[in-house]
Amino acid sequence: MTELPRIPLAGVIGSPVAHSRSPMLHEHWLRRYGLAGHYVPMDIAHADLAEAIRLLPRLGFVGVNVTIPHKELMLSLADLVTDRAALIGAANTLIFRQDGKIHADNTDGYGFIENLRQNAPHWVPSSGPAAVIGAGGAARAVVASLIEAGVPEIRLTNRSRSRADALRSDLGNKITVYEWVQAGNILEDAVTVVNTTSLGMVGKPEFRVPLDGLSPNAVVNDLVYTPLETGFLRQAAAMGCTTVDGLGMLLHQAAPAFERFFGVRPVVDEELRQAVLG
Repeated sequence: MTELPRIPLAGVIGSPVAHSRSPMLHEHWLRRYGLAGHYVPMDIAHADLAEAIRLLPRLGFVGVNVTIPHKELMLSLADLVTDRAALIGAANTLIFRQDGKIHADNTDGYGFIENLRQNAPHWVPSSGPAAVIGAGGAARAVVASLIEAGVPEIRLTNRSRSRADALRSDLGNKITVYEWVQAGNILEDAVTVVNTTSLGMVGKPEFRVPLDGLSPNAVVNDLVYTPLETGFLRQAAAMGCTTVDGLGMLLHQAAPAFERFFGVRPVVDEELRQAVLG
């Protein structure tokens, strides 16, 4: 009797996780490239996480993506942590290696930069300051990747000043922290403007930062992608800015993980975008 090859399994871990679009995009790629494999959502509670992570490789999982609220905890559960995951303070990708070790990485910053490069090809990060609104986990990935891309100055504001100060302490003196009441001021002559908060998302408060100082030459990105065109992006587009929605970051951050899980580097294109939008 011929032994059948083991079909690789991967998935996304969070709590809740039913809203995640990651299964749609990974399953689309599996079908496109004709690959054996499955990608499943797993709602795992905080208390069960350590046990689950050690069990998954024995069940045939080659790796998992990680979403809220487990990204920070994953660093302490992994055997190996990449420099960028350590710098950001969170992991969104775990690889279960054949030697039994768990390898933690963070591809959020990669996804953020690739989304801008694809959808604003004229963008030159080194040509001027960046304004970043918010100082949560997503902001840490964004700021770290902007520094790596050569942005000369990052202006950061957050409703809670202490989180912004902590981010600056961890990521360096290219960052200047502004009070939340000054949020509109950080936009003047900024060539890159990013909202990393949930403001403007369906079910969340509106984004109310005044945009008077926004330059029409700025590239403006909102990490929110429900709705796809937020009020912030709509206002920025009306002022002549190049706007980039947040869905592309989700798509691009998944590509390196898919390659590690299933052995093929996938393409992020309009077909994938439409598949994920449903």
